Amino acid sequence: MKLRSTESFWPLKHAMDTSYPSIDSDINTQILIIGGGITGALIAYKLINEGKKVVLVDRRDIGNGSTAASTALLQYEIDVPLHELINLRGLECAVDSYKNGKKAIFDLRSIIDDIKSDCQFEFKKSIYFCSLKKDLPFLKNEFIARKKYGFDVNWLERWDLEKFGLNALAAIESKTAAVLDPYRLAQDLYVYCRENGMKIFDRTNIISTKDLNGKLIAQTENKYNIVADHIIHCSGYESTETLTEKVVNLKSTYVIASESIPNLSSIFKNAVFWDTSKPYLYFRSTPDNRIIMGGGDEDFKDSKKRDKFLPKKEKFLLNKFQKKFPRINFKIDYSWAGTFGETKDGLPYFGKPNPNKNEHYILGFGGNGITFSIMAMNSIMDSINNKENPDLEYYRFGR
Repeated sequence: MKLRSTESFWPLKHAMDTSYPSIDSDINTQILIIGGGITGALIAYKLINEGKKVVLVDRRDIGNGSTAASTALLQYEIDVPLHELINLRGLECAVDSYKNGKKAIFDLRSIIDDIKSDCQFEFKKSIYFCSLKKDLPFLKNEFIARKKYGFDVNWLERWDLEKFGLNALAAIESKTAAVLDPYRLAQDLYVYCRENGMKIFDRTNIISTKDLNGKLIAQTENKYNIVADHIIHCSGYESTETLTEKVVNLKSTYVIASESIPNLSSIFKNAVFWDTSKPYLYFRSTPDNRIIMGGGDEDFKDSKKRDKFLPKKEKFLLNKFQKKFPRINFKIDYSWAGTFGETKDGLPYFGKPNPNKNEHYILGFGGNGITFSIMAMNSIMDSINNKENPDLEYYRFGR
């Protein structure tokens, strides 16, 4: 599967300063991680710190799949609003998912400090806004639910939003959100893990896995075998190639990044923005005063069809931006498209699809992939050790 179009912003910014070999012999290990994006990096970090022997492989260059296409907005808010998620999954699961997402942002800050990553992590406010009168009751219900269950939120009116330069009717302001450079963080995590004993192989495509006498054998395209006690799939949207259960609807999504804007206001830079439209639009700044905007999702996953739409989507997104922020001069410098997916409840999938087989999946689908991956770090050891964990129940397969 081709997960993104052309070259996106992050790899060009860094020009691949770290490289890894492809596999050239059979290997034995305790744990094999399949997938070299940000999810694989975070799970590897957890396992290496637990003293595990880990091998990680990716079919392309490390960090060059969905991670390279991510806009990296870190929010505790899930694609499904809290008041709707309560109806879908029950009060406990919904509120815990939102609270765990909030905790994940602070946990990630600690990881970044631990490995001394220069990934430009910054705390921000989150502005969830609506532009249509028909969406006001929906937004108000969400505000009431968040207040009721202890989230620190404020209600903003049109005149409050004008301070951001935003043309909208109302918004929920949340105190806890963040942004970062996802490609840089993934690369820094892999350097840390390699220095602490993990073996990493890129351009290594796993074509099959089988269970033999309690061991799992993953065979590569070049006929090498990796024998492991456990396999952890961190392959994101490509997991649809190995799962029998349908857990995600794949879509195409589009992103534009501006030239640097020297006079970009500090109040804009101190927030991330997203709206109530479906599919929603989202906006963030970078430390060098660029603006990254995403949205325009389409209900198809064909990469050729997706990429053909990119010029049209550039115009669509730019037009939307100009309507929302009419005083900001957005000149497109980069654009790209990627594969995106939604689950039925906006939540991730963790654990073993087959309880009798030591193949685990960490799938942080949707707009919260990075925070979901942080949450998964707290349950992966229990999945390996067959211990109960609330997250393994909340986000189980077959739910």
